[in-house]
Amino acid sequence: MPNSMDECIYFTRRAFDNNGKAIAWVKKKPCPKCAKASMGKPLDPKTKRPKIRADTYECPECHFSEPKQEHEESLTVEVIYTCPFCGHKGDATTPYKRVSWDGVKAYVFICEACKKKIGLTKKMKSGKSKGGSEDDDDE
Repeated sequence: MPNSMDECIYFTRRAFDNNGKAIAWVKKKPCPKCAKASMGKPLDPKTKRPKIRADTYECPECHFSEPKQEHEESLTVEVIYTCPFCGHKGDATTPYKRVSWDGVKAYVFICEACKKKIGLTKKMKSGKSKGGSEDDDDE
């Protein structure tokens, strides 16, 4: 679990139906060149804040730069969850890439106990069927 939001590229807490819940985050990756700092979005020279729609990630120490798509493909989402289907408490990891789940883009992981897919969607989005995917053997 991260100690600060400054360590994360992505962080969310979600509640599901049937007392299910999840906390998920993606930690910043250390610079592959100097390993002194974590890669992040480049800073705007005027405001000294990260550029929101930047297409690269940059090391603040050595200014090594990496394309956004290449950088994000190497990251993983870490999840601590309570399964909304069986109540199992556990943790999981999944690639930092949204895939289609119940007709909505989501980070999808599988419960260790019941093997059902659970999706972390963008805020306020819900899938076509309440409670998750019924077809667990598709992919």
